[in-house]
Amino acid sequence: MSEENLALVLVGPILRQISTTKLSMWIATSQAVELQLTLQAKGKPPQLFDHQQIMQTSQCICAGEHLYYYLIDLELKSALPVDTWVSYDLGLIKAGESEPLTWRDWAPELVYPPHNLPGFVVPNKVKQMLHGSCRKPHFASGDGLVRADAWLAEQELDNWPSLLMLSGDQVYADDVATPMLVAIHQLVARLGLANEPFQDSKLAASEQLHAQGHYLSRQELLPKEGVELAANKALFSAVKKPIFTSDHANNHLISLAEMLAMYLLVWSPSAWSKLDMSPPDSLSFEQLDEFVKQRETLDGFVAGLAKVQRLMAHLPCAMMFDDHDVTDDWNLTAAWEQSAYGHPFSKRIIGNALVAYFLCQGWGNAPDNFSAKLLGELQASLLTPGGQQHIALIDTLLSYPQWHYHWDTEPKLLVLDTRTHRWRSERNLNSPSGLMDWEALTDLQQQLIGLDAVILVSPAPMFGVKLIEVIQRLFTLAGKPLLVDAENWMAHPGSANALLNLFRHPKTPQHFVILSGDVHYSFAYQIQLRGREGGPDIWQITSSGIKNQFPEGLLNTLDRINRWLYSPRSPLNWFTRRRRMRIVPHRPENAARGERLLNASGIGLLELNSDGSPKAVLQLTAKGEAIAFEMSEQDARWE
Repeated sequence: MSEENLALVLVGPILRQISTTKLSMWIATSQAVELQLTLQAKGKPPQLFDHQQIMQTSQCICAGEHLYYYLIDLELKSALPVDTWVSYDLGLIKAGESEPLTWRDWAPELVYPPHNLPGFVVPNKVKQMLHGSCRKPHFASGDGLVRADAWLAEQELDNWPSLLMLSGDQVYADDVATPMLVAIHQLVARLGLANEPFQDSKLAASEQLHAQGHYLSRQELLPKEGVELAANKALFSAVKKPIFTSDHANNHLISLAEMLAMYLLVWSPSAWSKLDMSPPDSLSFEQLDEFVKQRETLDGFVAGLAKVQRLMAHLPCAMMFDDHDVTDDWNLTAAWEQSAYGHPFSKRIIGNALVAYFLCQGWGNAPDNFSAKLLGELQASLLTPGGQQHIALIDTLLSYPQWHYHWDTEPKLLVLDTRTHRWRSERNLNSPSGLMDWEALTDLQQQLIGLDAVILVSPAPMFGVKLIEVIQRLFTLAGKPLLVDAENWMAHPGSANALLNLFRHPKTPQHFVILSGDVHYSFAYQIQLRGREGGPDIWQITSSGIKNQFPEGLLNTLDRINRWLYSPRSPLNWFTRRRRMRIVPHRPENAARGERLLNASGIGLLELNSDGSPKAVLQLTAKGEAIAFEMSEQDARWE
C-alpha cells in the first residue's frame, strides 16, 4: 500500500488530561515515528523528553499498515505553574531520518496568534468550561466546535476555559451519510487495515463489504433476530423494529476498520486529503440527488476541521460515549440487550464500535484504568480482527467496569457511564432500564462524600423536560419504548429513587452542576430539594447538539405545551416520580414568551463561582451568537 496519499499526522495532537504534574496527549500517524516533546512554561526552564523517556510511560498501538496511535502519558520532571501559558513542541521523527518534523510541517494552522507554538493553561480552579454533545457531520448546520475555536481565539489567557467536555455522540456510527461512507472506504484501503472475517453474516468478510459498499442498503445486512427467541418476541411483537433501531441505519457502520476510519474523518482535515468523492454507480436518481446535497454539507464540515484540530490541541478534552457512538438505543431495555447480544453478528458490530471508542476516546480519558494486559489484547485484536482475541476483547469491553472516570480538578469532574451498567427491569424485559444500577450509584455516592462541589457529567439529563418524559412513559406503558427513545433517569423507579436519595445524603456536595447532552436542544434548570435545610443546590445544564438539532416546529410545540400543562399551579405536577423538589427554569435571553428550550447547534459555555456554583450559563451558537440563560423565578414550581 502506497503512503503517497497519506499525511504523516492523521489526527491530533488531541490534548487529554493535564495537571501540574501530568500530561496526556493522543495522536494518530500513518507511520511509526519517534517522539520528542518540549514543554516551556513562561519564566521556567524547558522540560525536554526524548523518545525513550516518553515511551517509558506511554503506549503505541498499531492498527494497520499505515495507522499508529500514540498516547503520550507523562509524569512531569518538575511541576508546571498554574494559570500560566505552557507551550509545547511535539516533534515526530520518521524512520531513517534524524530531524524531527514539527507542527509547521504537518499542521500549519495549529497555533493561535500571536503564539508560535501550541500550548495550554493548567487551571488552579475550574472557572469556566466548554461542553456539548451530538456532532453529526452531515447535519445541515454549522459546527459547534468551529464556533468554540473562534471564541477561544478571541480570549485572553486568563479567560481560557479549563477543559472541553464532549458528553456523547462524538461520532454517529449508526447514521452515516453516503459520501462519508465513500470516504471511509477509500481511507480504509489507504491505511491498509486488516480484513475482518464475519460470523453468521450474509458477507464473508469486511473486504467484501468495503469493495461492494452496500450503500443505502445495509439494513438488509444487519441481523433482525437474536438467538433468544422469547426476548425477541417480547421486544419486536410490540415495537416491530430491528435490533439496530436507528431511523437511518441504511449506512450503519459494520466493520472495525470502518469505525476507526470514521474517527479520523470527524477530527482531521488531513484524513480527507485526495479522497475521490464521486457518487457510487449503484445510486438511483433520487439517491444521487441526496448524495449531492450531503456532499455539499460535508464540504462545509471538512472546511472547519483545521479549526477543530486547533481547538482540541489546546484544551484538555474529556469524552464519554452515549448511544450513537455505538448504535441508537444501545442497551435501552433488557430485551434489546438479549436480542442484540444473542446474535454473533450484531454483537460483533456493537463490539467493534466499542473497541473503536476504547482506542479513540476512552483510553485517553483515564489511562490508568486500562492495564498493559488489556492494551496487549487490543493490539492483538486490531491486527487479527475477527479472530478469537478480537471476540474475547469484545466480551471484556461489553462488561468493562471502568468506563466511568474522574479528573481531579477543582471542583472535581465525575463522568458517568450510563450505558453499560444499567439497572434492568425485573418485571418486564421490555421496560426501560435504569441508566445506572444500584451498585454503580452506590459507588458514585461514595465518591461524592466529603466534596463541597462537583461537576457531574451524565450524557442523558438527570432532570429533563417533564412533558417529554411523560410522553416517553406513555409509550413505555404501551410497550413501545424504542419508538421514543425512552431514556431518562425517572423512567426506572429504582434508579430514580436511588438518584434522589444521593442528592439528599447529608455528606454529599452543597453544589451539584450536572452537565448533559443527548436530546438535541439546550436548557438550564436549578433544582432545590425540600427536607434538607441549606441545600444542596443542583443545576441541570444541557447543551445539545454540537452539530444537530431537534425538529424546530415539534420542539416549539412541546416546549409551549410543557409550559401550559406544568405551570407552577398545575395539579399535574403531583403526578410524577419527582417529589419534594423546586424547579426553576432558566430562560434563554432571546426566547419568546413561554419558551424555555433553545434549539441551536453550538457549544455550551459554563462559568463557575469560586464555590463551584454556576455564575453564567451560555450557548455559543454555530451562527455566532452567545445566548445566556436567565433565571425565571416566576416559573418556579414544586414537584
